[in-house]
Parts: sequence; C-alpha cells; structure tokens
Amino acid sequence: MRKALLAIGMGLTVQGAWAQQVALSGVAGGKALVHIDGAAPRFMSPGQAHQGVRLLSTQGDSAVFDINGQRQVLRVGDAPVSVGRYAPDQDAGAQRIVLTADAMGHFMPAGQINGRSVQFMVDTGATMVILSEADAQRIHLDYSKGRKVNINTANGSVIGHQLRLDSVRVGAAQVHGVDAVVLPQAMPYVLLGNSFLTRFQMQRTNDQLTLDRRF
Repeated sequence: MRKALLAIGMGLTVQGAWAQQVALSGVAGGKALVHIDGAAPRFMSPGQAHQGVRLLSTQGDSAVFDINGQRQVLRVGDAPVSVGRYAPDQDAGAQRIVLTADAMGHFMPAGQINGRSVQFMVDTGATMVILSEADAQRIHLDYSKGRKVNINTANGSVIGHQLRLDSVRVGAAQVHGVDAVVLPQAMPYVLLGNSFLTRFQMQRTNDQLTLDRRF
C-alpha cells in the first residue's frame, strides 16, 4: 500500500446537487456540535443558523434542526441526513464534488459506507477503499466473508479481507459496488482509494480537487 495523503481537509462542497448534508457529532451545555456539508464541525446554540441550517433545540444526545425549511431530529452518531428541495437520484447523485484542501494541501471529506458515517482521507495511491477491522465492525460490515488477500504495508505483510461495498457516498455523490480491503491494524481514517476515485475525472487547481463523474 503506497503512502496515503495525510491531514485534515477543511471544506467540501457539492455542485450539481440539491440536497444539503447535516450530521450531529455531539451535544454539550445546550449546544450542538454540527457538521454541515462535510466542513469542519462547529458548535451552534438554539436559534443560531448557519448555511441554511438552524438549531431549534437540544435534548440528551439529540437535537432538532430546521434544514432548508424542513424540521429534522438528529441523534449523535447517526449517519448524516441530506435535505433539500428534492434529493439527488440515489444512483446518479451529484455530478461534481469539489474538495478544499487544508493548509498542508490534503483532503479529508466526511462520508458514508453502506449508509453509515465514516471519515475518509483521499489517497490516490491506494488501489481500493481501505479500512481497519475496527471501523468495519463499527459500521457493521461483515468482512469475514471477504476473500483473504496478502497486503504489503510499511510494517510488513498482513492478511486482509477483500469485499465489495454496497455504496460509498461523499457529499451527495454516491457510487455503488466499490471494491474495498479490510486490514487488521488500527487506522485513524478510511482511505478513499481508486476503486471510488476512478469513477470520477480528477483535476486539482491550487487548493481545490474537483471530481467530475464519468459516464
């Protein structure tokens, strides 16, 4: 496995999509820690609005939002919800994803595997999507039925399990039937490799990486 692109991307926007993605990361002191469209999380107080998302109230590990005029109840740890005038087609999704790099020039979008939230790192050197056994277990991915494969890493050779993911989503762009490998060692992020990336035409300009869907 070639060296991954490291660090944290500070923003993600989706062009050509009509839905806005919102996730609740935590509730503390009556405030909600909110991810909006994959950007860095921010605390919001009841009555506060940001990018069309208004926090109405919090209670326990849940919060009530007004998202583009629609009332939504979110709970900590749930998969992000996409809300807009109408949702993009489940199979086609967004036509374009625009990732914005952090100060170190790296990209790290939030996303979903099989409808469950994960934190990706873009890795153009990885052949497939690569995740740890811990992440696979957390999202209830049964990797034990996958084909055993020998993977060479920086720390030596390990046995992984190769399988096909039902879906991988970044923003409003969703791809079905994505090859992945689950590795036994701990990993801080899920590597977003070429089994997803090659479904798009990639172009980097300054601090932005644009992915246009291939047809």
